[in-house]
Amino acid sequence: MRIPINDEQRAAVVAEARTWLGTKYHHAADVKKHGVDCAMILVRVYCDLGFAPKFDPRPYPAQWYLHRDEERYMGWIAKYCDKTEKPKPGDMALYRFGRCAAHGAIIVDDTYMIHAYQPAEKVQLVERRFFDHRLDSYWCPMVLA
Repeated sequence: MRIPINDEQRAAVVAEARTWLGTKYHHAADVKKHGVDCAMILVRVYCDLGFAPKFDPRPYPAQWYLHRDEERYMGWIAKYCDKTEKPKPGDMALYRFGRCAAHGAIIVDDTYMIHAYQPAEKVQLVERRFFDHRLDSYWCPMVLA
């Protein structure tokens, strides 16, 4: 049986995501303080904390979401998370860019999220409201009970 992560685990997710702040944006990279993209920061934070088994979704084209309808990004998330309507700290937000959900962020609180964002060229703490128009769904990490 799968259950949502608890408050202590949520705090660990947010704390770990904060250690990535300022890391340069680099497609398909996953090295803290050197380079990461929006997919690999999620993989590294949740897998390194043990909320998903270690896996590597690479290689993936930088702009696959512009040319395909396949919900590739959401497919990875759905293996280890359940959709939620009311996100809590440590949950994920998926955003629609192009033809499908293709960007992810870690919820910090009701106002902020952390994400690796190419236009900003780094991992940043940003107000969630700036991306509301692209929101696709929220996802809660699950663990085995």
